[in-house]
Amino acid sequence: MGRRILGIAGPPGAGKTTYAEGLVADSERTGTRSAYLPMDGFHLADRALVALGLLDRKGAPETFDAWGYAALLSRVREGRHTVWAPGFDRALEQPLAGVIAVATDTGLVVTEGNYLLLDRPEWRSVRAQLDEVWWLDCREDVRRSRLVARHVEFGKSPEAAEAWVARVDDANAASVAAGRSRADRVVTV
Repeated sequence: MGRRILGIAGPPGAGKTTYAEGLVADSERTGTRSAYLPMDGFHLADRALVALGLLDRKGAPETFDAWGYAALLSRVREGRHTVWAPGFDRALEQPLAGVIAVATDTGLVVTEGNYLLLDRPEWRSVRAQLDEVWWLDCREDVRRSRLVARHVEFGKSPEAAEAWVARVDDANAASVAAGRSRADRVVTV
């Protein structure tokens, strides 16, 4: 069997990273070399967001290089050589080039992000590279409290974190909600 690429989608704060990392660890324990490749590595850098006037919407669909993400997933699917992918450093709140290696013998790649099922051309191009996409359902109060805690952990005051979640993260959650119906599987976490 060839390489499989599984996508984990859902709203901000649903637990996609934790779930995806768990799947990779489980797969490794059963003898399948696996890789975790988050969509967050395709965030545009703050410098680009400032130039585009989008810094105050960081995390919205247009603040990612979705076409670049789709192209990299296509290279990963081919599996002809080790592919070096970007990651994301939460402490810096910036993408980092070339920090994730997907080796040629990797059997499972798990990627995750909010917009894997978004019905826009660039995101449909991402979806076309995935064998399956699973949607994570999470209670709203849990999701929101996780987001506030994350923003506080990485430097925002509790008030600023609450405001960001209400203004940006909740809007992003609403924009991805329609994708749930296009998922291959729904997982409640």
